[in-house]
Amino acid sequence: MTQKSPQTPDPRKIIPIHIAPQAPCCAPPSEADHGHEEGHIDACCGPATQAAQVVSASFAPPEAPVDAAKVRYRIEQMDCPTEERLIRNKLEPMPGIVRLDFNLIGRELTVYHRLTDPQPVEEALTAVGMAPRLLEAGQRPTALPPALPMRARLWLVVSGVAAVAAEASAWITGNEHHPLGALLAVVAILTSGLPTLKKGWIALRHFTLNIYFLMTLAVGGALLIGRWSEAAMVVFLFALAEAIEALSLERARHAIQSLSALAPDTAHVWLGSNWVSQPVEQVKVGARVRVRAGERVPLDARITQGQAALNEAPITGESLPVDKQAGDTLYAGTIVTNGVLEATVTAAANDSTLARVARAIQEAQSQRAPTQRFVDQFARYYTPIVVLLALATALLGPMFSSQGWLHWVYQALVMLVIACPCALVVSTPVTVVSGLAAAARRGILVKGGAHLEGGRLLKAIALDKTGTLTHGKPALTLVRSLGALSDTEALRLAASLDRHSAHPVAQAVVQAWQARAEGQPPLSDVTAFHSLHGLGVHGDIDQQTWHLGNHRLLEDLGLCSPQLEAQLAQIEQTGQTALILSNPAGPQALLAVSDTLRPESIEAVHQLKALGIHPVMLSGDNALAARHVAQQAGIDDARGNLLPEDKLKAIEDLIREHGQVGMVGDGVNDGPALARAHIGLAMGAAGTATALEAADVAIMDDDPRKIGTFVRLSHRTATVLKQNIALALGIKIVFFALALTGHATLWMAVFADMGASLIVVFNGLRLLRFKD
Repeated sequence: MTQKSPQTPDPRKIIPIHIAPQAPCCAPPSEADHGHEEGHIDACCGPATQAAQVVSASFAPPEAPVDAAKVRYRIEQMDCPTEERLIRNKLEPMPGIVRLDFNLIGRELTVYHRLTDPQPVEEALTAVGMAPRLLEAGQRPTALPPALPMRARLWLVVSGVAAVAAEASAWITGNEHHPLGALLAVVAILTSGLPTLKKGWIALRHFTLNIYFLMTLAVGGALLIGRWSEAAMVVFLFALAEAIEALSLERARHAIQSLSALAPDTAHVWLGSNWVSQPVEQVKVGARVRVRAGERVPLDARITQGQAALNEAPITGESLPVDKQAGDTLYAGTIVTNGVLEATVTAAANDSTLARVARAIQEAQSQRAPTQRFVDQFARYYTPIVVLLALATALLGPMFSSQGWLHWVYQALVMLVIACPCALVVSTPVTVVSGLAAAARRGILVKGGAHLEGGRLLKAIALDKTGTLTHGKPALTLVRSLGALSDTEALRLAASLDRHSAHPVAQAVVQAWQARAEGQPPLSDVTAFHSLHGLGVHGDIDQQTWHLGNHRLLEDLGLCSPQLEAQLAQIEQTGQTALILSNPAGPQALLAVSDTLRPESIEAVHQLKALGIHPVMLSGDNALAARHVAQQAGIDDARGNLLPEDKLKAIEDLIREHGQVGMVGDGVNDGPALARAHIGLAMGAAGTATALEAADVAIMDDDPRKIGTFVRLSHRTATVLKQNIALALGIKIVFFALALTGHATLWMAVFADMGASLIVVFNGLRLLRFKD
């Protein structure tokens, strides 16, 4: 990925952020404001909610060209870069064509154009033998036919038997021109070579130097000089190699389809008085659906009734079931492992989280990674140069050696077979797609090969604190009795008061009590309850007035003391919210609430350091709170009190200091910094349209350890890409040397070309088995 200068933000990524009107839950608490300025945490307005309320700072792939219409085709004959180059040569010079996006694995072509009618596009594709089929906007892709149907397999077997018999006839009789051998060779060519010869003729008509043209030329030349059996063997080996390659690519395609075709086609919908099975495309937002144990959730929805455990691995990559109850979100494609749920649909089928993931994967396949762009440019010059070299060999060979012209024409034909850079060109898309699929299986959505390759280049990663390293919501961290009350009784009284409040800090106290309430007395009734804005709450329990609030409330009540001041200062220095439970007799207990560190964060930071990446924490919280969390996580560089523009400046400083920099965040305040970083990673992106659409890399759950997984997968992908390029070029060089010295044969050349293609394809597919 090309490094951007610190002074020039990427215009594709920086887009103004527009904040939507705040929902009622984001208003200042009116019931019980615990009022601690520094430690205040609003769970309702947490990062995920903020992100959902924003029209994103988009740093997605380039948008469609302005004023360009889009048309999408399924082209079943298009399954390798050879067909892509043929289509580009045909369509790109046409007036009105703006951009072509290829998805070779899915055999889809998207054409951006400024034509009044796209009919000329279809006619041009038909002229080059591509037989396009129009896909309507939003249409779910249908399953592709088998890569190698049974009829094709039978013809391949017949061709193989005939080719081997032709070679045997030539060897036994010692005569390449024996009628039986010639007949067998013709059978082999007709049963497996006609598709190749047809494509070669199309390439010749459109002045395209591709493998089919070169193979046709080589086979025709071999027949002209009387090498009938060898021509038959070349045709069969080429067809066999293409079949194996097609099966290998089909495996990569199935890996992608398994990620994007998980939602069922129908849903159980309540219509009037009974449950009816209905196609998901017809189910409207707001409809009531039912999902039973063992079934997949058909659409994104919010639970209205029931409890169940769900396997969310298809979305988040997390293998452990997640317990869900009324009010929780369901994602299309996830599996109910037990129980029965009723839910209200929140998104149409084509706008579900799973559908957005599928679209993102499809868009990612159509983008060229840096290595792929380099290979394509290399191949553009490589093939003509080798063809000229083959021509020179045929013409000049007889002049500088004692071998006759037939020998050197034969060696030139060998070089023509080696000339097409199929192995080199096919190595990159298969490897990148396999890497994208491996990431998606782990709940990491990478928005293109450029980002997949760029992860290995990162030298520093800035991490937002709230919601990334921490849980993003308050939790009780301390209960300390100051008098005769036990810690448990103090918490019970505090929870009795706070259950009447909707404030996030109050709810943290109540939830802490609920977690340990088993076997304890129930919460007490509270009378004369009042909220004290900015201070806390008070109410009567068993005819005694109790106060629960912050430091200022204690001072207003005149109950503060130097000893308690010291304890409060110690708590507040760590960025926690301190609460004091008191009655007329004085302070009775001290409680603390704070946003707690995720248990995975320590390991995540350790992994980044092991990868040679400098971790930095950026936070809008006060510097003391930021430093405290950073120390817990193992981060030495922590920066607090940062506004969005401060985070942006921090990223620019890190770029100047380290070079390639990543940013991890999940809130609206992270938008500018995420956009400026070379790679922006959005945490907790499942169900959040903004994060899915905006992120370079979207981590679907909240596990920060997946940052390291992404970087390691990037390193592994780069390694496989380098291996494939070295293998493809190395094999070519060896056989070029053999051809120039007169020791290569046509069937050896086929092995060199298609054999290398198979090697790099299988090597690329190894990424599907990536283990972290």
